[in-house]
Amino acid sequence: MTGPDSVPQAPERAGGTAPVRSAIVQLLSQMRDGKEIREYLTRFSRLDQERFAVIKVGGAVMEEEMAALSASLAFLQTVGLAPIVVHGGGPQLDKALSEAGIETVRKQGLRVTPPEAIPVIRDTLTRVNLELVQAIRDCGGRAAAIPSGVFEAKLMDEAELGRVGDPTRVRLELVAAAARAGQAPILACLGDTADGRLVNINADAAVRALVHALQPYKIVFLTGTGALLDEAGKPLSAINLATDFDELMDADWVSGGMRLKMEEIKRLLDDLPLSSSVSITSPAELAKELFTHAGSGTLVRKGERMLDLTDKSQIDRARATVLVETAFGRPLIEGYFDQLDFDRTFVTESYRAAAITAKLDDVVYLDKFAVLDEARGEGLGGAVWRKLIAYAPRLYWRSRSDNPINEFYYATCHGAVKAGHWTVFWRGESDLTRIPAMVERIAALPATLRS
Repeated sequence: MTGPDSVPQAPERAGGTAPVRSAIVQLLSQMRDGKEIREYLTRFSRLDQERFAVIKVGGAVMEEEMAALSASLAFLQTVGLAPIVVHGGGPQLDKALSEAGIETVRKQGLRVTPPEAIPVIRDTLTRVNLELVQAIRDCGGRAAAIPSGVFEAKLMDEAELGRVGDPTRVRLELVAAAARAGQAPILACLGDTADGRLVNINADAAVRALVHALQPYKIVFLTGTGALLDEAGKPLSAINLATDFDELMDADWVSGGMRLKMEEIKRLLDDLPLSSSVSITSPAELAKELFTHAGSGTLVRKGERMLDLTDKSQIDRARATVLVETAFGRPLIEGYFDQLDFDRTFVTESYRAAAITAKLDDVVYLDKFAVLDEARGEGLGGAVWRKLIAYAPRLYWRSRSDNPINEFYYATCHGAVKAGHWTVFWRGESDLTRIPAMVERIAALPATLRS
């Protein structure tokens, strides 16, 4: 097995397939059926291999989770995908520089790099790079070691920062050749100036330059926490920058590392098409994040504006009809919107996800929650749902008992009762004595979709 010319290669070794098999079993156990993985594989297979995904891995993750990381990357190759991996090496560099008697100093969040540190940084990052390549191969995967030669850079401020470079050009030839050969390109954050001097590049700057040049479909940050965390320390499942960014940046609990991470992600996505996204997850959950609607970790999208429609006349009925009928796979009854006792509608600007509510006396009733398959993978359904429950803390809705989305409904509801072929759900009901009558009433409502 050979790589592109001039790409250093770690020696091949017969790989154990057990970690990859474990990753496959884990992924399949988290899926309701094979539809999701087929959908995502079809979507990803239409892309040029080098444009599938850029994955950023920190040095701490490589130290602590190498087995899960290598198994997950090898698994992607079993389904024909070769992501581009950009890795750092912070803890490894701190140790190596300390052993060499070179003090670690940071300014403006960057590692000050005197000339005498360059050989240590080069050797350390090359070693870390080859270790990851070998670990992937030990799991039966294919990877190409590319510790340098991809990023051309200019010195940022040699007097202040030393040999720290800012990427000015990305040489994609080595990356593309490895990806087309079915090898995952593994890149370290080393660059060179126009006159050939080796420079240290910040990992965020390297990823930003690579993403700008490639315009990949997916960008993934693998972290120890496996997600961005909310005020209570629980994972945020999705962030829609168009609707959530300003609110998050104004929140008192968003500070330090999370604020910097949010700003960096926004800079990345501002330069990319609407379909691009950034996922923050852990190595063990990488496949679930890529191949299931539910994902694992935090999905950050540029997103789109959310429309809050307070009058029935504001609804684009033609687009809303297409959305509902496509999402449910059945046509609406004749005159659905005319008969609707309209309350509120939250819908994305593209009409790919919507929640349509009606009023049952003083109770908000969710009449339709419709999300296109592609929008589930983009986090738009989650954005609509959050708007809905913020508006209606007390909410009732029903779903056919065999509806696959009921798994989500059970996770988010405060109670549920089966009534015939319906399951009636509710949230925020403080008067428990009214629940039986509401369940009976909702179960008896006429069908709004034709068979």
